[in-house]
Amino acid sequence: MKKKTNRTYIGGQAVIQGVMMRGKRSMATVVRDDEGQLQYEAVRITPPEKRSRASRIPFVRGIINFVTSLVSGMKALLRSSEAVLPDEEEGKQSKLSKWLADRWHVSLGDIVMTISVLLGVVIAVGLFIFLPLYFTGLIAKAAPAVGKDAMYGLWYYLIEGGFRLVIFFLYILFTLLFKSLRETYMYHGAEHKTINCYEYGLPLTTENVKKCTRLHDRCGTTFLFIVLFISIVIFALAGVPLDMFFRYAGISGVLERVLSIVVRLLLLPIVAGISYEILKLLSYTDSPLVLPLKAPGFLLQKLTTREPDDRMIECAIGAFKKVLEMDADESVPEKFFATESKLSELSARIKRCFADRGIDEADAEWILSISLGIKRSDLGKERIVARRDVKRVLDVFDQRVTGRPLWYIYGDTEFYGYTFKVDERALIPRPETEILVRQAVSALSEGDSMLDLCTGSGAIAVAVACEAAKDKNVVVTASDISEGALELARENARINKASVTFVKSDLFDNIHGRYNLITANPPYVATKEIEELPKDVKDFEPRIALDGGADGLDFYRRIAEKIGRYVVRGGMLILECGEGQAQEIIKIFQAETRCDFAMVVKDLAGVERVVKLGF
Repeated sequence: MKKKTNRTYIGGQAVIQGVMMRGKRSMATVVRDDEGQLQYEAVRITPPEKRSRASRIPFVRGIINFVTSLVSGMKALLRSSEAVLPDEEEGKQSKLSKWLADRWHVSLGDIVMTISVLLGVVIAVGLFIFLPLYFTGLIAKAAPAVGKDAMYGLWYYLIEGGFRLVIFFLYILFTLLFKSLRETYMYHGAEHKTINCYEYGLPLTTENVKKCTRLHDRCGTTFLFIVLFISIVIFALAGVPLDMFFRYAGISGVLERVLSIVVRLLLLPIVAGISYEILKLLSYTDSPLVLPLKAPGFLLQKLTTREPDDRMIECAIGAFKKVLEMDADESVPEKFFATESKLSELSARIKRCFADRGIDEADAEWILSISLGIKRSDLGKERIVARRDVKRVLDVFDQRVTGRPLWYIYGDTEFYGYTFKVDERALIPRPETEILVRQAVSALSEGDSMLDLCTGSGAIAVAVACEAAKDKNVVVTASDISEGALELARENARINKASVTFVKSDLFDNIHGRYNLITANPPYVATKEIEELPKDVKDFEPRIALDGGADGLDFYRRIAEKIGRYVVRGGMLILECGEGQAQEIIKIFQAETRCDFAMVVKDLAGVERVVKLGF
C-alpha cells in the first residue's frame, strides 16, 4: 500500500451493529437495524476553539481526551444498542417496565444499561488491578526473592505488570469465543480500513476500503497496550516509596491492599496522559525505525479487528462521511436515533437543535404535542416516550431542521377555527391575519358582496364566507395570479364547505363589477429585506407572495390606482400590512383616492397590522 498522504484527525470505534466516528466538531454513529436499514445519529460536540486551555497542554490533554473519549464512546455504545432493538419488542412492555415508566419515569433499559456500566467498571478494576496485585502477592509469599523488599520492590512491580499484560491478552482471547464480539471486531476492522482508505487519498468506496489494512496507528487497542506498559513504570515509581511509607506506618494486610488499589486508580490519569502523548507521537510517522515500538499494538490489533463484510464497511463509510460533512459545514443538521426516551430529554434535545438553527422552540412543542397526541400544556409532565412514538417525532424533526415550515410538513394548519390545507403553493396563514377576518366579518351586511385579492390559500375568503354564512347571505369572490394558489384555495373551500368564487387575476385585471368590501393581504416585504427573513420563510414560502417591491408598498399603490372602479359608494377596503407601513399606506390612498375615513387596528403585540379605508 502506498504512503499515507491525507492524514486525518477523525477517529472512531466499533459499536453494536455499527461504527462511531468522532471529529473535531461532530460525532456520527451509523448502525444497521434489525430490518437491515442504516440508521444515523449525528451530533455536534464542543469545537476545539471553545474547549478549555487545558485541552491543549501536553500530557494534560491526554487525560482530558481519555475521559472524553471514554464517555462519548460509552454513550455511542449504549445508543447503538438501543437503536438496533427489533421492532417486535415494542408494545410488549412487561409489568415491571410499565410500572417503572408510570411510577418513576425511567425505562427498564436505562436501568439495565446503568447496571451494565457499573458492572463493567467493577470487572475492569478487578481484572486489571486487584487480580495482578493478588497473584503477585501469592508469588511474593511463596518466593521471598521477589517480594517487596527484594531490589527495592522492582521485581515485584515487574511481575505485577506482567500479570496485567497476560490478563489483558487472555481477556482478548476470551472475547473471541463469543460470536457477537467477533462481529464487533469486524466493525472495528471496518472503522480502521475506512480511515486508512481516506488517509491513503483513495475515494471512499467499498472496494477501495476492502483493499486497505485493518491496522491503524491510533487504535484504542494500541493505546491500552501502551497504558498497561507505562503503568508498570509509573506504578513502580510510586509503589516503592509507598511501600516504605506502609512499613513506616505499620500498615499491612487488607488495608494495605485497599490503599494500593486506590493509589493505582489515582495514578491512572497520569498513565493515560503519558500514553496519549506516546501514541500521538508514534502516529506521526510510518518510518520503519519506529515499527518495533508499534509492533506490539499491531499484533494485538490482529486479534481485536477482523475483516468486515460490505455491509459493515457501508456503516463505517457512512459515519466517516457524515463527520466530514458536519465538520465542514455548521449548517448540516443533527440527527438522532429513534429510541425510547424521557419526554423532557426528547424535548430538550429538539429545542436545543432548533435554538442553534434559529427555529422557534414553539415548533418543538407543536411537534411533540401533535405527534404524541397530548396537549401542549401537558408537555411538562414527565413520561417515557416509546420508540415508535419517538420515531414519529423525529420524522417531523428531520424535515423541520432543513428549514421546511412545520405546517407544510403536516400539510394543514388551523386558521380562525377552520382547518386549511397548506403547501408550497401559498403562504401559511398567520394568526395576525385573523384580525383582518374579524374586521371583515363585522363590516359585512346581509346581501353584501366581497372581493379578496391575493387570496393565496384562500384563508381570508373561506373564513369570512363560513362565518358570514352563519347569519348573513353574502357573495364572496377571491382572486390570485397563481394558478397553484387558486387550486389550493379551491381545495380549502371544499374542505370547509365554503361558497367562494375563484378568479385568476393579477389584482383587478380580470375582475368585473363593484363590491361592498374588498380585502387583501398583498406581498409587503421590501425586496432587500427578503434575505433577512427566517430560512423557513425565504427558502420555502413562495417569493411571489412576499416581494412587495423596493419599499414593500408596490401592491398598495397598484390597488389605490384602481380601487375606485371596484368598490361601491359607502364600501370599505381592509388591508393587512407590515410593521411600520400603516401610515404610509394611508397617505398613498389619501393621495390617489377619495376615501372618507381611514383607521388602523393593532395586533396583540401592539403593531399596526390592519388598515381600514372607507369610500
